[in-house]
This record gives sequence, C-alpha cells and structure tokens, in this order.
Amino acid sequence: MSTAPVRLAVMGAGLIGRRHIEHVLAEPGAALHSVIDPAPQAQALAAERGWRWQEAFDFSQSDKPDGVIIATPNAMHVAHGLAAIEAAIPVLIEKPLADTLSGAERLVATAEKAGVPLAVGHHRRHNPIIARAKAKIAAGEIGPIVAVHGFFWIAKPDDYFNVSWRCEPGAGPILINLIHEIDIIRHLCGAISEVWAIAANGQRGFAVEDSAAVMMRFANGALGTFTLSDAIPSPWSWELTSGENPDFARTGEAYLMIGGRDASLSLPRLETWRHRPAKSWWQPMEATRESLPPLDPLRAQIAQFCRVIREGEAPLVPGREGLESLRVIEAIRQAATTGQSVRLA
Repeated sequence: MSTAPVRLAVMGAGLIGRRHIEHVLAEPGAALHSVIDPAPQAQALAAERGWRWQEAFDFSQSDKPDGVIIATPNAMHVAHGLAAIEAAIPVLIEKPLADTLSGAERLVATAEKAGVPLAVGHHRRHNPIIARAKAKIAAGEIGPIVAVHGFFWIAKPDDYFNVSWRCEPGAGPILINLIHEIDIIRHLCGAISEVWAIAANGQRGFAVEDSAAVMMRFANGALGTFTLSDAIPSPWSWELTSGENPDFARTGEAYLMIGGRDASLSLPRLETWRHRPAKSWWQPMEATRESLPPLDPLRAQIAQFCRVIREGEAPLVPGREGLESLRVIEAIRQAATTGQSVRLA
C-alpha cells in the first residue's frame, strides 16, 4: 500500500470549498492537487496562497488527481460528478448529491456500474456524537424507537440574502438545511416511509420558504416531527448546540430528541433519560450524560476519503445514502406544495 499523500482536487472555492481546502492542507495523508474555480476571486486566492489554480478541469489529462471534492453549486454536481466518474477518479460530492432526483439516480447508477467510489458530504455522520448515538440505539439502550422530534431554528442575517439565488425556490432551509437533519434522522432512526409538510415564506416574502413543519412516519412504526426556520433567533439547532463549527457560538442546548420504549436520548448532549427504579411517570427520572472530545467532522471526512482512495475502505456516506436522503427531501417539498402526504418506497 502506497504511503504517498493522496492528491485531492477541490472544485469550487466558495465558503464550503475553502473549508475543504483547509482540511486537505491540514490532513497529513493528503495533498492539495489543485483548486478549480473560474471565479476571479478564486484565482486571486490561489495566487495569494501558492495553490495550483485551474479555471476548468480536464479529467482526461495525464496529471490527474487521486480524488476530487466537488463543492460547486448544486446544479453542477451531476455534470462534474459524471466527468470524474468517467475518468475513474473517486469523488466526494457536497450535499445535496444533486439538484434533482433523476440526476442523483444517474450519478449513483453510473458510479456503481463503473466501480468508482462516490461519497456524499453529509459530514455530520463523521461526528463522534452521531457515532455514539448510533451505537447506543443499536445496542438497545433506549429500546425500540417510538417518536422523534427536532428543531432547526436559526436566524440567518439579512446580508445572507444579498446573493440572488438564495431568495429563489430551492435555496430555502428545506433543501439547504433540512437535508442534513433528514440524513441524520434516517441514519439513527431508520427509513422514512411517509411525510406530511407545510411551508411558509411570510417572514421575508421571498419566493423561497423561510419556515416549514414536517411530520414523518418510519418503516419501523415510529413517528416524527421537525420544525425549521431560518428567521428565528434561538439556541436550538445543530449549528448552535454541537460546537462542530467554531464560527458559531455554542449554546450547549439540545436540538433533537429520540424517544424509545425504555428511555429518551437528546442530541448533541448525549443525555439519556429514564425512570428509576421502574418505568412509570410516578417514579423519579434519572439522566446520564456523556462527554466526547471535540473532532471536526469535515476533517474526519477528508481523512476517511483518503482511506477510501488508498485502502479501498467503503465511504461512510455512499452515493446511495445521499440519494435516499434527497428522496425524502423531495417528498417533503412535494407534500408542502400539494398539501397531501407522500409515501416513499
């Protein structure tokens, strides 16, 4: 097995692209092959930092990277991903996998047929908090899941919407933010079989929603609810509760509650509540809480992508998982538009 650094190209040098570049540079097992972005700002940044810059990338050239991270706008994911797969280059695509279900399905089918690793940037699954919650549920510590409830209540600043596409359909919290929550809920609680949803845009009046409420039925019989808004100052969102991103001030509150027959679990606090000595509302409640050392899941995601390329390890979030999370989001969008429940296979 080669011990040479895995050379990674990053397509897209926007906010998330720059964070990927930083983590590639910080990962001992990786090296930055190039930054690919036609924007003058990206060219200037690359020149300032001494990075190799390309306006566009020809995946047929001889000096190919070992892997590519695609952090371009959602509508470009399919074209860029297919080009990398055609060149037999392993690819990590930012969430959402694509801007349409048909595009995501094509990406996954093409990668699987070609045998090229396709990973999706649902980076929260790389967080030790999520891994520990998954293990606790799998071990039966809370019993069979009965219900799930969560929040994404956050206040995006006015200047966030100075970028025109953020005011248009498809750029609201359902696709941009809820897809993270749905992916984690699916990962922890199982497949979602039916959804109901309502959405509103009354806080800003843009063509895109600013708030939504979702109900879910799970294949295992559990029920779930989730409310989201990017117009509410609150301490209840993964961004503000987890401490995952140092750019956000950490509140330490809970944002997701998972209720089982034997106990309840809150995230990201990893707090388990149960009655003692017997399971009855007449009995006192006991809470146990776990504390884990901090780890930036974006960096862990880069390290795992390197292992996928170098060692043949399976992606933690393969393309098909990204596809299924997108499928649920599209069902939620459909339910919010039609006012009808939508069943998923």
